[in-house]
Amino acid sequence: MKINYFFLLLALAAEIIGTIGGFGSSVFFVPLGNFYFDFYSVLGMTAIFHLSSNLSKIFLFKKGLDKKLLLYIGVPSVFFVIAGGFLSKLVDGYALTVVLGVFLVVFSLLFLIKKEIVVLPNKKNAVIGGTLSGFSAGLLGTGGAIRGLTMAAFNLEKHAFIATSAFIDFMIDFSRTFVYYNNGYIGKQELTYLPFLFAIGLIGTYLGKKILAYIPQDKFRSLSLLFILLIGLATLIQIMVAK
Repeated sequence: MKINYFFLLLALAAEIIGTIGGFGSSVFFVPLGNFYFDFYSVLGMTAIFHLSSNLSKIFLFKKGLDKKLLLYIGVPSVFFVIAGGFLSKLVDGYALTVVLGVFLVVFSLLFLIKKEIVVLPNKKNAVIGGTLSGFSAGLLGTGGAIRGLTMAAFNLEKHAFIATSAFIDFMIDFSRTFVYYNNGYIGKQELTYLPFLFAIGLIGTYLGKKILAYIPQDKFRSLSLLFILLIGLATLIQIMVAK
């Protein structure tokens, strides 16, 4: 099977930006992958790609792990990513791509324009954020934006933010990999890309950490939201062009 190396280059960029932004690479990888593969193949690739990239983040940022958020956000995320993964089989891939693009644009614009909007840092909101991010990850392939917003309420230092988010993401990806495999999303094509995506996950995370050292804490959230807006717009443009 022929390997698309330009796609792999974009995957590396997604991993670097995802590490810098703190929301994880899936928010960029999923819409980028849709330019080259069908939506369900991208879901399968995202799960196996994320397993390696999140293991890298856990290793590189392990000192900052917040165990309480890991429990309050991580546990409901795992339960609802399974539900979203099974539901994805029942919904048309084109419709899911449209929903993904609109979600990314609306989400990022809302919080870039209305900077005063915040999520209160309490247990209830952490559980709700974990539920929504897990369900979104299973259904659309990405839930890092919702999880990132929820975690931002707790004003974590950027390394702690990334470490905790990565650990939760790993739990999500480990769970949904089995669901996606059962749904038929992980086949020969997806497994062919596995060694390349595994290496990219390691390299991209390392490079992202190096770049992150030069980004001020106060610019961290705005930069993440700007990245999400751009990729959301690109997704919608791709849909319109293809139609």
